[in-house]
Amino acid sequence: MDKNKIIITLLAIGLYFVSTGASYLFLSGKVSSQSNLNSPLPAPTAGVDGKLVFDNSLPKTEECPLNGVLYSKQQREWWEKHRPLGVMIENHENARPQSGVSNADVVYEAVAEGGITRFLAFYYCQDGGQLGPVRSARTYFLDYASEYGDYPLYAHVGGANQPGPANALSQINDYEWTGYNDMNQFSIGFPTFWRDYDRLGHPAATEHTMYSTAQKLWDFAAKERELSNVSKDGTPWDEDFVKYQFINDALLSERPNSQAVHLEFWTGDANYYIDWKYDQKTNLYQRLSGGKPQTDRNNNKQLTAKNIVVLLMREQSANDGYENNVHLLYKNKGSGKAVVFQNGKQVSATWTKESRTSRTIVKDSTGKEIKFVRGLIWFEIFPTDGVLNVK
Repeated sequence: MDKNKIIITLLAIGLYFVSTGASYLFLSGKVSSQSNLNSPLPAPTAGVDGKLVFDNSLPKTEECPLNGVLYSKQQREWWEKHRPLGVMIENHENARPQSGVSNADVVYEAVAEGGITRFLAFYYCQDGGQLGPVRSARTYFLDYASEYGDYPLYAHVGGANQPGPANALSQINDYEWTGYNDMNQFSIGFPTFWRDYDRLGHPAATEHTMYSTAQKLWDFAAKERELSNVSKDGTPWDEDFVKYQFINDALLSERPNSQAVHLEFWTGDANYYIDWKYDQKTNLYQRLSGGKPQTDRNNNKQLTAKNIVVLLMREQSANDGYENNVHLLYKNKGSGKAVVFQNGKQVSATWTKESRTSRTIVKDSTGKEIKFVRGLIWFEIFPTDGVLNVK
């Protein structure tokens, strides 16, 4: 009897240790797993030209609200701390190669004066690194900048200020952007902006030498203007932002072998003729200016886009008396015809924009909103009397 009691006691003790050990392993494993779930993602590191580098091995699950590209949670945590940044970038032949255009999320291109186009490049989900040459504001670019939510950052060097309908600086003041989301180099200066006379590798006029970085502009806005992902009153930048719809790349078997898009905003100077050549393998449109590949000085890569959106509209002189009336106006509110190039195919479309702050919506011939292929969207603000050829 005593022997049986001893055996029972020993078994009970053994079961106790086994159960407590299993519980410990289970709970510690659960805690460890939960700890891993809640552990913060590593911060991005600084790379060339101050451009941030993200961990490319992380899963790409987070959609960029501007162009639909999928990035990691690490990158989303970074972009959610600021607001969209629009930067005016020169496209004069002596300003090439520009810096940072290849890392824009969305680009708008229109003639600034004399047939020479200018870019409004938007950054939000990517760090563009060094940006420039930064140039002056134009009124029609303000209309597109106004689509990017509550007080989008708008970086430029001065702007058209002749009294009249093209007075961009006066309009910036009317919109209550001055000294707030307006990032005018005239009022900010060094070290957020600086001149680099050697970056292009060839002599350039002073107006082609102004640069900044996306991070410097975001930092200045947050520290000096209290503009991060929310405004001073706590309003999120995207409270009223209208996202486009996005689709994945077409299957390789569904893509045509080639497509070539030729644009002449103004005829007469071939240095400013634009060509987009479609590459079936990458599903990208490769950009050429004046018959030469247009590259990014930051990485020496040719500029490419997944979507080329040609918005046809009336272009006219502002007739404000400034230097032979070079300032222009575009009828970019209302509606008009459009042509969209994506997946190597051409889509006839129409565009509508009800007001300065409303989104430009592009619909196909059946009235359905066009979904953009995930990737850079390049809008060509194109005069109705321009030359558009497709092969």
